[in-house]
Amino acid sequence: MPEKFIVPQFIDKEDRILGPITVRQFLISLATVFISFVEFRVLTFIYFIPLVIVTAGIGGVFAFVKINGQPFHIFFLNFLQTSVRAKLRVWDKTLSDAELRPFLVVPADETVAVIIRKPPPSAKHLRDLTLIVNTGGSYHPEEWGEEAEKKV
Repeated sequence: MPEKFIVPQFIDKEDRILGPITVRQFLISLATVFISFVEFRVLTFIYFIPLVIVTAGIGGVFAFVKINGQPFHIFFLNFLQTSVRAKLRVWDKTLSDAELRPFLVVPADETVAVIIRKPPPSAKHLRDLTLIVNTGGSYHPEEWGEEAEKKV
C-alpha cells in the first residue's frame, strides 16, 4: 500500500490571531504604536500630532492595504527593485582571445576580431529536433539511424 501524504492547502493564506487580524498586521500595528509612543515622549504636542498622523498612515498602509492581492510591503519592495534596476537590458557577448584562439590561425601575440557564423541547420537535423521535442525526448536519432530514413 503506497504511503499517504498530507498536501498543505491554502499556503498563501496568512494565519489569523485576533479575529480578521493576521500576525503580520498585528506586529506592524504594534510597531506603529511603539513608534507613536516614542514620538509622544520625545516631541512636544504640536509636533507630535502631525507626525503621529503620518506614522499611523504609513503603518496602516503597510499593515492593511493590498495591491493586486499582495500585501503592500511586497508591492513596495518590487517597486523599489524595479526603479533601481536598469530599464533596458542588452546582451553583449564579446569573445576573449582565448575563446577565439581555436578558430584562428594567427600568431599568439596578435589580437584579431572575427565574426563566427554557424551554418544553418539542415532539414534532417530540424526533423530530428522536431521528433525529439514531439516525443518528449524518447526519440534518439542515433538509435534509429537508417530505419528512420526509410520510413520518412
